[in-house]
Amino acid sequence: MKQVTKIVPREAANVDQDRLSALYLQLGQANAEDVVCRAMEELALRLSNCDRLYRDLALDELRKGVRSLIAIADQIGMSDVSVVAGHVTACIDNEDATALASTFARLLRIGEKSLFTMWDSQDSII
Repeated sequence: MKQVTKIVPREAANVDQDRLSALYLQLGQANAEDVVCRAMEELALRLSNCDRLYRDLALDELRKGVRSLIAIADQIGMSDVSVVAGHVTACIDNEDATALASTFARLLRIGEKSLFTMWDSQDSII
């Protein structure tokens, strides 16, 4: 009998605290909190939309949606989301369906984990 190993991908999602702190210093506490909250809401909405586009195999629209995640993620220090979104874009451009499947799944995991990390770190910022 062969043994089957189930792989459960786990990786930490890092938030660039320096980028986030700079945003708070630049905008002030109240304005920065507003920007971060709106960006997090928009990121969650776009991740959900990208998931739907992926399932519908609407790759041109998915590419646009994933590219839009990069700007939002960069703004609030979610560099992991930005990097993985770039990898998803490359998979679409290279027409590599296998790599896209795994990389897109990673984007969803990192995106969700980053949102939770950001939410939890809100109290520790400046």
